[in-house]
Amino acid sequence: MPRAGVVAWFDVTAGVAGDMLLGSLVDAGADLDEVQRLVDLVLPETVRLEAKDVLRAGLRAVKVEVLSMVQDHPHRRWPEIRARIESAGLPEPVADRAYAVFRRLAEVEASAHGVPVEDVEFHEVGSWDSVADVVGTCAALHLLDVEDVVATRIALGSGTVRTVHGLLPVPVPAVLGLVDGWQVEAGGDSELATPTGAALVTTFATAQGPLPALDVVTSGVGAGTRDPVGRPNVVRVVLGTRPAAEAPAASRSMVVLEANVDDMDPRVWPTVLTALMDAGAADAWLTPILMKKGRVAHTLSVLCATGDADRLRSKVFEETSTIGLRQSDVAKHALERTESTVLVDGQAIRVKTAWLDGRPVNVNPEWSDVVAAAAALGRPAKLVLEAARRPTLPPWE
Repeated sequence: MPRAGVVAWFDVTAGVAGDMLLGSLVDAGADLDEVQRLVDLVLPETVRLEAKDVLRAGLRAVKVEVLSMVQDHPHRRWPEIRARIESAGLPEPVADRAYAVFRRLAEVEASAHGVPVEDVEFHEVGSWDSVADVVGTCAALHLLDVEDVVATRIALGSGTVRTVHGLLPVPVPAVLGLVDGWQVEAGGDSELATPTGAALVTTFATAQGPLPALDVVTSGVGAGTRDPVGRPNVVRVVLGTRPAAEAPAASRSMVVLEANVDDMDPRVWPTVLTALMDAGAADAWLTPILMKKGRVAHTLSVLCATGDADRLRSKVFEETSTIGLRQSDVAKHALERTESTVLVDGQAIRVKTAWLDGRPVNVNPEWSDVVAAAAALGRPAKLVLEAARRPTLPPWE
């Protein structure tokens, strides 16, 4: 069955930063005192978290401020931050998530600057407030029992931003590296997605798209620092559980009908299989065989529910030249399945996910949707298939 925990859907169409994500989760009910305790394990006596209600373009939201209690310099190497996370004694899910975010940041920074990952020095992202945003967001997800994340298209912004490296175009190189393969848009002027925010979303989200089908538990709104006119500078989160999957039982008694056929025009077989599926067969297939006297033939197999066996047996006699068939009882074991929709450059593609013991074990985009999207985008189907699968793959498998 699908994961038993909570699904978080983040609306990042106005942009995203670490403090905005943390604010939305605190507004949704994450205990700020407990978040502070977990942040303190990584940054003891270093920062203090304060939350307050603010307005952003007239919309109420929670702003989480990270107040530094010590002199800070925002230039720290990846090994230092990694060591702090690994030695902090955090709950395993929090530590794993925080490690994954900073590892991802280190990899894109290494690529952008042409240095080994171990030599990466974080600048703005290495400041204590950014570290607190990452650890705090990971802690809040854990406290709210979030096990799956879905996000909208990510607004990146436009223009330029001043950094330690000078004036850089928006999106900055780190953000571009983080969103490779993800659905994005400009969304407005100035920097809307920070490296910290982009890293958190792209590390945790297993799919992108509109609000999925959920039994809603709660929601929250987190504020960014600026308050531009006419656009609420916020991240929204909706927390809920997935509705029970409409899927076959884990084990069902079914019937297999089989017939060996050696005297039928092979051009008829596609219509036979289609007719059997249309008549209610769970599956129908052919197996090439060699019969007595060296005759080339096919075995027709039909899987169906016990109650449909009589009707489908008659259908086999009507559609083929066989004058006899075999029938056997079988047990069918099927995984629970859910269906979601992802967007590849604006093209909707349905994706089926199969679950085993609460874990996604197979993720398969609908091939007809992939073909249609490939035709609309003028791209090879294999590239569209890869793009459709990428945001739906589990991040910690």
